[in-house]
Amino acid sequence: MPRAATAPKRKPRAKSAPKDSVPTWADDTQLVGLVFDLEATATASLYSQYTIGLHAWFLDQVRQVDPDLSAYLHDGESEKAFSISALEGQLLPSGKQLKLVANQIYRWHINALSQRVALFLKQLLTNLPKVIDLKGASLLVKQVSIAHAPTTYAQLLRSPTQPSVVDLSFVSPTSFRRKGHHFPLPVPENLFHSYLRRWNDFSQMPVKQEAFLEWIDESVIIHQHHLESTKVAAGKQGSVTGFTGAISLGLSRAALGNMEFTQLFYTLLKLAPYCGTGHKTTFGLGQTRSGWLEEQKAAVAEHLLNNVLAERIEELTNIFTAQRKRKGGNRTDRIAVTWATILARREHGETLAAIAQDLEMKPETVKTYVKLARKALKQV
Repeated sequence: MPRAATAPKRKPRAKSAPKDSVPTWADDTQLVGLVFDLEATATASLYSQYTIGLHAWFLDQVRQVDPDLSAYLHDGESEKAFSISALEGQLLPSGKQLKLVANQIYRWHINALSQRVALFLKQLLTNLPKVIDLKGASLLVKQVSIAHAPTTYAQLLRSPTQPSVVDLSFVSPTSFRRKGHHFPLPVPENLFHSYLRRWNDFSQMPVKQEAFLEWIDESVIIHQHHLESTKVAAGKQGSVTGFTGAISLGLSRAALGNMEFTQLFYTLLKLAPYCGTGHKTTFGLGQTRSGWLEEQKAAVAEHLLNNVLAERIEELTNIFTAQRKRKGGNRTDRIAVTWATILARREHGETLAAIAQDLEMKPETVKTYVKLARKALKQV
């Protein structure tokens, strides 16, 4: 992909590996999953919502190569053409923050869902930054490898499949939006609605949603599951109630008579590890793997800490919402969530400047909201 002529100048970036060891794929690739092996350069504190920083780092790399693509991924109203994970590895609780352990390796996944993003990733790997900095916590890029094979939507659809039971594991908190609320259960209709949205946006082979989801509701059998619920602070504002764990899915005998939908059922299950499940998959939620995986014990401390922050955001949101309703305020929910997110993160030790940067707000506005939120709490 040619470099945009108007792209801002940047400093030369050291490469983390020789060119002959860099993964590559065909230019017509639409789907690919990468995993970064990152080494902590020193023991350092990491703020609990660091996935916002990973999200911002990725979009900044896109901006330096293709500003139009970066703007589309940031502001576009369609499904997002990428997903990212949180860090997988030894993250220790340290007060209200997490701690990176010096010389430990952490794994981070980035997945492309469109040809344009796949081309960007291919170019990124030829000039990869040596270090990812998360507000002072530095991670050295040691290696990048392919986690999910390069392919296209057409190839995914054509790949042979034998009717069988399929296992999926949800390795990060996963949730759906339903009637204005979070819905933390892997009901088949919700699962496949999530995957079909991405398919219809990016495959250029759209499927009529209503007929397929009706077939899913009638045909899919959950053979077994092992699920746990958790509350997390996710994305830039608010909290999410989600689930982790694994399920086994299959089809009824009668369903196999519809060959088109049966093929799509198995195809979308193959798509799941690329696109993730549910919402906020560009901030680390909904990470999905094929197979029945053991619990990732290394992520327990992170989830517990994030749960504390999420519960505080929810508590404050309920307080501010109730106050504003009593006063007849407009835009009640939006303002309540914003105040709650800012104050909770400030209580967790984050600076006003860092919060303002993450939320893309002026520092003066964030400072004012903290004052208003604290004043509101005194009235409780």
